[in-house]
Amino acid sequence: MTDEPETRILNSLTDVEAVQWNALVRDHAQDQPFLRHEFLHAMHETGCASAHSGWAPKFITLWRQGRLAAAMPLYLKSHSYGEYVFDWAWADAYNRSGFEYYPKLVSAIPFSPISGTRLIAADAADRGRLAQAALQVAQQVSSLHVLFPTEIEAQDLVSAGMMLRVGVQFHWQNHGYRSFEEFLGDLASVKRKKIRQERRKVAESGVQLHRLVGSDISEEHWRFFTRCYNSTYRAHHSTPYLNLEFFCRLGEMLPENVLLVLAELDGKPVACSLNLFSGTTLYGRYWGAIGHVPLLHFEACYYQTLEFCIERGISVFEGGAQGEHKLARGFLPVETRSAHWLKHPEFSDAVERFLERETEGVGRYIDELNDRAPFRKAE
Repeated sequence: MTDEPETRILNSLTDVEAVQWNALVRDHAQDQPFLRHEFLHAMHETGCASAHSGWAPKFITLWRQGRLAAAMPLYLKSHSYGEYVFDWAWADAYNRSGFEYYPKLVSAIPFSPISGTRLIAADAADRGRLAQAALQVAQQVSSLHVLFPTEIEAQDLVSAGMMLRVGVQFHWQNHGYRSFEEFLGDLASVKRKKIRQERRKVAESGVQLHRLVGSDISEEHWRFFTRCYNSTYRAHHSTPYLNLEFFCRLGEMLPENVLLVLAELDGKPVACSLNLFSGTTLYGRYWGAIGHVPLLHFEACYYQTLEFCIERGISVFEGGAQGEHKLARGFLPVETRSAHWLKHPEFSDAVERFLERETEGVGRYIDELNDRAPFRKAE
């Protein structure tokens, strides 16, 4: 009897039972909330990540004896929005040379620069099968891109013939802190003083902060958050990716993984931040405000969430994409990864040479950031 699984490509998560999908995520992806059936299916059903929005699901799955054995979230993309690993220059070069860059294949959590499992499998053999299946499908398009995989998956993907790209994010580590003040005690005095000043100014403005989890979050809260979310995108002359229906589904289906930080002034909401969390990691996602209060962004997005991590014993706070300002607030640079395969051999060679130079530059950048680390040991 062969152990070779059956490969199926799913255009919808309605084709797999939620209990089977979530069992796979629990056993082989540390139960990451962004990979749960409820989260991804809500993305698809609300139209946020769908063929209409340029994110057509093409999930690769492996089956043994009728049971889901491995899976890879995969999308057929008609653009590069919402990925946070930028390949616009590659697309432009393709197009100027008379080739079509889109559609392409992308394995990622839509609109989320979140590091985590992309090859959801029990062992290296099935991870390799998923990678090879994705590369086989990619023969029909221009390229395959796997964004923010784990380190071991990145190695698997390179072994399968993909090119590695590195980037930088800022993450906070909980060193067993018992209080926010204990965390501040680890910082250099100038950083510690600045954070205390910022928090004091927000408190003196009269703003009240509330951390809402689970049943504390009502539909009215989601409506206000969506208003804040939309205002942030308008301020940046951009179109929001997500909608109220998705946020309400998120609160309904994954209440134990959602943290809203609500800011009120004179009893009325003025700002809000959204975070998702597991037992080990908190993920900072979105922020918005309908009025300006100096320094409120830092309080709602960082200090309140750091306190939450300390209270819950959460080990890591992933601060999302970009933002050197996070360094002064206790976040340190970490290397992120993505893997890429381009069908056109000449473009693949050119991208490979570019990635070698870029990797050297990223290494120097991380070294420079670590030289500016905010902790006392760096004094």
